[in-house]
Amino acid sequence: MNYLLKTEPSVYSFANLEQDKTTIWDGVTNPAAVKHLREMRPGDRLVIYHTGDQKSAVGTASVVSVDPTDAKNPQVKIKVGKVIAKPKTLADVKAQRLFADSPLVRQGRLSVVPLSDPQYAWLMG
Repeated sequence: MNYLLKTEPSVYSFANLEQDKTTIWDGVTNPAAVKHLREMRPGDRLVIYHTGDQKSAVGTASVVSVDPTDAKNPQVKIKVGKVIAKPKTLADVKAQRLFADSPLVRQGRLSVVPLSDPQYAWLMG
């Protein structure tokens, strides 16, 4: 599976993940987003998306492990991937028919969004 993880860069940016190499993805409270975290499996591909002023997909990561013991706060460990050479903005995404039914467009406040393989490939450029 593929997922997009939204983060406010002033709180935790892709640059922070590059520096840390791995992190526990937490702070997610929306029930739909938490459900997606619980569904993650080691090896799943991730896109890191900066919210706020940037509103763009900026890098990749992957799931290392998932501890779903606490159903309301699953512990998902992720590791850094690479910088996306040409970041895709929210405007770019909205212009693509491929994302017409995506929660990224339809549920703007959802912080963990599943991506299809074609959506992931498009975001990678």
